[in-house]
Amino acid sequence: MPSHLTGVFIGSHAVAQRLVTADQLRQRSWRRVVHGVYADPALEVDHRLRCTAVALLLPPGAAIGGHSAAAWHGAPFAGPGDPVTVLRPPTVEWKGPRGVRTHRTLLAAGDVQRQDDVPVTTALRTAWDVAALEPLATAVAALDGMVRAGTVGLPELHALAEGGAGRRGVVRVRRAVPLVDPRAESPPESWVRVALRTAGLAPQPQYEVWAGGRFLGRVDLAFPEARLAVEYEGAYHFAGTQIARDDVRLAGLVAAGWRVIRLSAADLRDLDAVVARIRTALAA
Repeated sequence: MPSHLTGVFIGSHAVAQRLVTADQLRQRSWRRVVHGVYADPALEVDHRLRCTAVALLLPPGAAIGGHSAAAWHGAPFAGPGDPVTVLRPPTVEWKGPRGVRTHRTLLAAGDVQRQDDVPVTTALRTAWDVAALEPLATAVAALDGMVRAGTVGLPELHALAEGGAGRRGVVRVRRAVPLVDPRAESPPESWVRVALRTAGLAPQPQYEVWAGGRFLGRVDLAFPEARLAVEYEGAYHFAGTQIARDDVRLAGLVAAGWRVIRLSAADLRDLDAVVARIRTALAA
C-alpha cells in the first residue's frame, strides 16, 4: 500500500493522480467509508471517520452539522452507523451518498468553522440544530455534553431558545433546553433522566450520598427522599477491578438503607419499562 494513500481519500482522485489503479483500489485492502471515499484499514471506523470522509465530498457552502458536529464541541460522537448530518444552503442541490442525511437551511457566514480540516457548524449553531432535528433524548444528551465541556453555556442555550421565535424547530428547541443538565456524565444517564423527567419524575443527577458524616459514593441518579438510587452500568463497569469497586460501593449504599436499581444497555431498549420500574420502587 503506497504510504501516500494512508488516511482518508477520494478514490477517483487517487486514480486520476495515478497513485493507484481502479483495479488496485477494488482488490487491495483499503476500506470504503462512504461511496467514493476510502480509508486506511488501520483506522477505526467510527462516526468521526465517516464525517471526515463525507467532508471530502461536500459542495461549497455545506457543512457537517447537528448531532454529527456536536462531538467537535464536547458531546460524544454519534454511533458508527448513525447517518452523517449535513447542512446545505437552499441554493445548493446535493443529496450526498448513502449514510448521509441532508437538511436544507440558511447558513450565515459565522455559522461554520473548520475543525480537524472538516467544515462543521459552530457550537451555538450546532446546539440549535441538535435540539431542532434530533429526538428529544438524543438532543438533550448531546447538549448535556456540550455544556459540560464548556463550549456553550446554559444561559446561552436559554437565550437561544427564548430568542428563536419564528425559526424552524423552535418548539423542539424550547422543549429540549429546560431539560439540559451538565451534571450528567454519559448519554445513557441523560436518556434515562429525560425519560423520567418527561414522565413527571425528578431525579437528581450525580448525587453524593453521605451517612454519619461518611461519604458513601456518588450515584448516577437519585431520589434522596425515597433513598432510591439508579445506576447505569456501561462497559467500563466490567473493566479490570472496576466491577469489584462498584459492588463494594453499592453494598455500602444498601447497608445505609438505600435501594439501588442497576441498569444495563439492554434495559435502555425499553425506557418506558425503566420508568415503570422506578415509579413502582418509589411507590413502595
